[in-house]
Amino acid sequence: MRKTILATLALGFITTAAYAMNPMVGGAEMFPEKNIVENAVNSKDHTTLVAAVKAAGLVETLQGAGPFTVFAPVNAAFDALPAGTVDTLLKPENKDKLVKILTCHVVPAAAFAADVQKMITDGGGSAKVKTVGGCELTASVKDGKVTIADENGTAATVTIADVKQSNGVIHVIDKVLLPKS
Repeated sequence: MRKTILATLALGFITTAAYAMNPMVGGAEMFPEKNIVENAVNSKDHTTLVAAVKAAGLVETLQGAGPFTVFAPVNAAFDALPAGTVDTLLKPENKDKLVKILTCHVVPAAAFAADVQKMITDGGGSAKVKTVGGCELTASVKDGKVTIADENGTAATVTIADVKQSNGVIHVIDKVLLPKS
């Protein structure tokens, strides 16, 4: 009996330790056994992104098997867009444009930080990455931090990397990436 209790306690510790390895995002734990949407809805820093994903009808897609890499802009990144942009994009008549913007943040593979770093190194300092939305992002390193630039030259910095999900990985970024204008 005592061995069973100790084994259970040890297993509980190992399980807790495994969860502790995933970064907190927006003040919430991110659980590697949950999918992208299940975790994102708990981040207070991603309420705008979650609202946009819902308005675009992408919830089911991002709950799918994947694997996906999502470059997830924080609320402040959406707030930095010109006044009224988010409200306009959330209107039903702008759904196609919203889908295009959001899918330009999604890569159809699980690319963890080590994978991205290797691509940048192998590319001689930068790497081109195709998104689900057909955009081409450029990953590079600036001042020791990974940046992801859109086709317009806007570069977002990865502020939290390697948030493991059951269907991929999230990298938190500080800017919204946009399709070529």
